Amino acid sequence: MADIQGTYDDLFSAVPNGLAALLDEGDVGGSVAVFVDGEPVVDVWGGFADAGRTVPWTRDTITNVYSTTKTMTALCALILADRGALDLDAQVARYWPEFAAQGKEKVLVRHVLSHTAGLPHWEGPVEELYDWQAATARLAAQPLLWEPGTAAGYHSLTQGFLVGEVLRRITGRTVGEFLADEVTGPLGADFHIGLPAAHDHRVALTVPPPGRDEDYTAGAASPGPDATPASATALRVRDGNSVAWRRAQIPAASGFGNARSIALVQSALACGGTVGGVRLLSAAGAARATEEQFSGEDRVIGMTQRYGLGYGLFGTGFGWGGWGGSLVMIDPDARMVVAYATDQMREPAQDTRGLGLVMAAYDGLQGLRR
Repeated sequence: MADIQGTYDDLFSAVPNGLAALLDEGDVGGSVAVFVDGEPVVDVWGGFADAGRTVPWTRDTITNVYSTTKTMTALCALILADRGALDLDAQVARYWPEFAAQGKEKVLVRHVLSHTAGLPHWEGPVEELYDWQAATARLAAQPLLWEPGTAAGYHSLTQGFLVGEVLRRITGRTVGEFLADEVTGPLGADFHIGLPAAHDHRVALTVPPPGRDEDYTAGAASPGPDATPASATALRVRDGNSVAWRRAQIPAASGFGNARSIALVQSALACGGTVGGVRLLSAAGAARATEEQFSGEDRVIGMTQRYGLGYGLFGTGFGWGGWGGSLVMIDPDARMVVAYATDQMREPAQDTRGLGLVMAAYDGLQGLRR
C-alpha cells in the first residue's frame, strides 16, 4: 500500500486508506483533509509532486485546483455581501458601468454567482486571461446568450472575472489580494490566487490523464457531446502548468493550495461563519451560500445542476470541484468539510475519486457522532 503521511483520527481511517488506494491505482500524488467543527480530523498526503515520481508530495506541496478556486471567490463575495458592501440583488453595472453594454444591464450579481448570467464562454485567446484589464474589457463588450436568470450554463472561466471585477470596483483590491488580506491571512491558510514566484518550488504541476499529453483540453471534461460551442477557447494542461497562469489572477480557475487550506477556509461556511476563532461572516451570511438560484439542466455541461450563490448544491451539502479531480464538499448540518487536491488528472467520465473520499469521511462521521 502507498505510504501516506500526516495525521488522522482512527474513526476516519477509511479516508487515508482511500487516498492510498488511489495512489496504488497509479495516481501520482495528492492530499485529503476532513475538518469537523473547524478542526482537522484528517490531514494526509502521499505520492509525488512530479510526473517523473522523483519529488515526494510533502505537507507543504500545493497544486492548481482549477474550478475549486470558485469556492474561494464566492466566499469573498459572500463576505462583502454580509458587510453590506455588496448587494446581491443589484445590477452588475451598478458597480461596473461599462458592463451594461450589449444589453447586459439586467444581469444581477446573483446571476453571475449562479451561472445564470448568460456569459458562459471565454472566447478570447488564452494569453488574454493573464491580463485583467483586457479580460474584463472583453467580457464587458460581449453580448448575452440568454435572458439573465432564465437558464444556467457553467461559466467555467468567465465567472471569476465577472465576480472579481465587481469586488475590485467595490474594494479597490483584486480577488487574490482580498482573499489574502481578509481570509487566508487571518486563518493562516496556504491558498493563493496569483501565486508569487517564491512558492514555485512547492507546486505540483498537473499530470494529464494516462495516455494523454499536455495538449489535453478542458473541453474533454464536458460530459455532453460537444456541449461547449467551438467558439469557446480550449484550455490545455500546458496552459495551466505555465508560469503565466500561476502569476495571473483567474479567480474561477487559477487557485493554488492543498486539501488542508481548502478545508480550513471553507469550514467558515460549515461552522456558521467562524473558524479557528476568526469570524469571517455572520451565520446568516454563511447560510446564503445555499440559497437555491437555479435547478435544471445546465446548458453547457449538459447535466442537471442546482446552483446556490457561488456553490453547487448537492442534497444537504454544497461545494464544487475542479478540472482534474479536486473537490470541496461542505455540510453545515454536520459542521464538516471534505477537501481533495491532486496533481493527477483522470478522464472526467470515470473520475469518482472525490466522491469516494467524501463517502469515506461520512463513514467516520457516523462513528464520531455515536
